[in-house]
Amino acid sequence: MSLVNEVISFFIKRRKVRIEEFKKFPIETQQEVFFSLIERARFTEFGLKHGFNTITSVKEFQEKVPVVSYEEHYPWIERVLRGEKNILWPSEIKWFSKSSGTTNSRSKFIPVSDESLEECNYRGGKDMLTLYFENRPDSQLFEGKSVSIGGSLHANPFHTNALVGDISAIITRNMPTWAEMFRIPPPEIALLEKWEEKMAKMIELCSTENVTSIAGVPTWTVVLIESIIEKMGAKNALEIWPNFEIFFHGAVSFTPYRHLFSEKLFPSDQVKYLETYNASEGFFALQDDFALKDQMLLMLDYGVFYEFLPMEEWDKEYPKALTLDEVELEKSYAMVISTNGGLWRYKIGDTVKFTSKYPFRIKITGRTKHFINAFGEELMVENADVAIAYASEIAGIDVLDYTAGPIFMDADSKGGHQWVIECSDIPSNCDEFTQNLDSKLKEVNSDYDAKRQNDIALTIPKVHYVKHGTFYQWMEKRGKLGGQNKVPRLSNTREFIDDIIETFNLN
Repeated sequence: MSLVNEVISFFIKRRKVRIEEFKKFPIETQQEVFFSLIERARFTEFGLKHGFNTITSVKEFQEKVPVVSYEEHYPWIERVLRGEKNILWPSEIKWFSKSSGTTNSRSKFIPVSDESLEECNYRGGKDMLTLYFENRPDSQLFEGKSVSIGGSLHANPFHTNALVGDISAIITRNMPTWAEMFRIPPPEIALLEKWEEKMAKMIELCSTENVTSIAGVPTWTVVLIESIIEKMGAKNALEIWPNFEIFFHGAVSFTPYRHLFSEKLFPSDQVKYLETYNASEGFFALQDDFALKDQMLLMLDYGVFYEFLPMEEWDKEYPKALTLDEVELEKSYAMVISTNGGLWRYKIGDTVKFTSKYPFRIKITGRTKHFINAFGEELMVENADVAIAYASEIAGIDVLDYTAGPIFMDADSKGGHQWVIECSDIPSNCDEFTQNLDSKLKEVNSDYDAKRQNDIALTIPKVHYVKHGTFYQWMEKRGKLGGQNKVPRLSNTREFIDDIIETFNLN
């Protein structure tokens, strides 16, 4: 190991002691986080209104502070956006993570404090490296460069003393000097607003660097890597980057992409994949074991207090949220967070299930708005990802993107699901692919299976297979290229499915 790797790995491994501590004492750690948040925010306007100075337990907190959506929390956030101080959090808010989401055209502005940057986002980045070195002590990661694909920053439309943008852009703008030495592209390229211009410069730069890792969303990372392979006339990315070690991925499920990366882009066991859960609202979880695919350790000392809503509580006016010690394994929960950025009992919109307790590991199952339940089938993104991966493996193709929505019943027809699936190659037998997709959905979702029995409520899915690049063009049309924009997988309405069918004249 080189001197650089030895020095850096020594410092980041010191963090392993703290990780082991919260794994051993998770409930106690969350209690510490809770009381720290309440103490620090007790004299904010929000804290005074909700009696933070008298709260002595989580139960009292739950009684005094309602569970809220973004829209319900926005009147408080808007005041911070307009420059008012000490509203949700005591320190000055100079950054706002902007996210339009995938089911709502209205932009969301999430306050990012200095504390949330340091205690959550950057601690998450350091822990990502800590856990990687723990799994791969012979790593030569810092002998090369790490590529990250981020968004851009803009002026705050409400007040001049703050900037808004993707959380990745905020992190890039505030990157520690030592980290800047090992990453590309430089900020002047990373923060470019025009996606096509940024990609062109990244392709040129990354083609000649010794890249050892990439951190990003699989969707846009595929676009970058395939463009570089084409530019260099290579068969795969390892011909360009022979020392490549790790892809740190997040934002969307890696299940549909795993085969493409491991068999075509990086066809070697030397390349590893580590999942992260880093959203606009904070850094929440990390894969701590390469063998546990799609499972991540919930990071409990990042200034985030967690609560969990069972599925039956999601849409209630006064839902009963569970704390960490109350959750059960293999049940879907909607995440509720209180943070050191000023979010209080905030429904983030993601759904997770616990795969283990002590330590607490989670698996992302979807979004509270990303499911199809038009007929009581409760189809989640997790189910769809598994079925897509199964059908594509049998067909010997790669599915690059997909979206699906309901076909509503009418007087002449039964209900169903309509899919648009983008493939590396159109299946040689489309009917067989659809049948395999359908059979796997029945296997992993008993509600779907029940509705499909004898076509009682659902007929076999109707699938449109589209060529490579279709979803890129659709996202470009919607103004959602790059950054943390994601293709909406499932929707309980026909908003997305109708738009893409109309855009590309699909029959």
